[in-house]
Amino acid sequence: MIMLRKNSVHILIFLFLVLFLGTRTCRAAGHGFARTSGNHFIVDGHPIYLNGFNAYWMMFMASSPHTKVKVTNTFQIASRYGMNIARTWAFSDGGANPLQSSPGVYNENMFKGLDFVISEAKKHGFYLILGLVNNWDDFGGRKQYVQWARERHHGLSSDDQFYTDPVVKGYYKNHVKTVLTRRNSITGVAYKDDPTNFAWELINEPSCQSDPSGKSVQGWIAEMAAHVKSIDRNHLLEIGHHGFYGESMKEKNPNNQLLGTDFIADNQIHGIDFATIHLYEDQWLPASTPKAQFAFANRWVKNHIKDCNSVLKKPLLVSEFGKSSKSPGYNMSARDRYFSWMYDNVYRSAKAGGSGVGAMFWQLVAQGMETFRDGYEVVLAESPSTASVIALQSKRLSTLS
Repeated sequence: MIMLRKNSVHILIFLFLVLFLGTRTCRAAGHGFARTSGNHFIVDGHPIYLNGFNAYWMMFMASSPHTKVKVTNTFQIASRYGMNIARTWAFSDGGANPLQSSPGVYNENMFKGLDFVISEAKKHGFYLILGLVNNWDDFGGRKQYVQWARERHHGLSSDDQFYTDPVVKGYYKNHVKTVLTRRNSITGVAYKDDPTNFAWELINEPSCQSDPSGKSVQGWIAEMAAHVKSIDRNHLLEIGHHGFYGESMKEKNPNNQLLGTDFIADNQIHGIDFATIHLYEDQWLPASTPKAQFAFANRWVKNHIKDCNSVLKKPLLVSEFGKSSKSPGYNMSARDRYFSWMYDNVYRSAKAGGSGVGAMFWQLVAQGMETFRDGYEVVLAESPSTASVIALQSKRLSTLS
């Protein structure tokens, strides 16, 4: 009975927030391209603050007439909670159901799935951040690019050569051009001309442990940022950084670990418009106590906001964070407190004119997508208390706009 009353209260709170929010949340449809002004995002001269989610699966689900409704339903329900941005993949390299089956060879059906995602985002008032490749093996990633070169008798000894080999870089540049110049089969608008797309992301969570100095990744970012901007100067561009610092500041990293990236130097590269971080203290510090993990998380967020305020002078988006149901002591209340903590950090920064201006949790899935559940999933229909926390953040940020 106690839990029933709690759930009823959360539902009533949510209904109130939906009525309060109304049309006050920022929407993509009918607006111009996102820009930056100092450490803030603006659209049509007005500030915009971001509250959203990750849904890497959208293109895949949209490519089938039997499952594309999951994309529509996800945007519909997320809109009710005032969210205004989603991050998803514009890549699937090799393997089963690829977007790009081999260098320059594309699956038109999968591309039409991405067309549908963009069209539905626009219809429901969402911005999109579209990732262009993965650092990890999931959906092919840089390993697949290197493998393609090997299959064509181009001898490469390490997957880290993704960042330095001219042939592999050429494959990636061709993919970037293909995606950016794609004309949407539903809207008729080229991706590079569509303000629904908030930003391009170069690579999800870059790393190059064979070069801890970070020079290999920095050279690649500089080259690819220039390439993207040569094709599309309308859209913002970010790296896909998870926030790891370089050698001179490694004490800020979990266990002083170096990944061959440098949060400061990488985000100072010309053409990179804003910074991102990810946060998975449970994965990064698995041997630490929950108290120690949270203490690290608190420092991680505050350090990056501070560095974006004083050094980078660019907006900061927490583009991945979450609370896994596989973590010791997990329950829904613990997740709600964690989300509230993250949202409080963003709101306080945004209200004070700071760089922390948005956050996107990992990950939102629709009901009936059991195979996509990874422990971090949020199913809004099954989580009224978490939904209330998300809606409250949307309400607070909308008052700043």
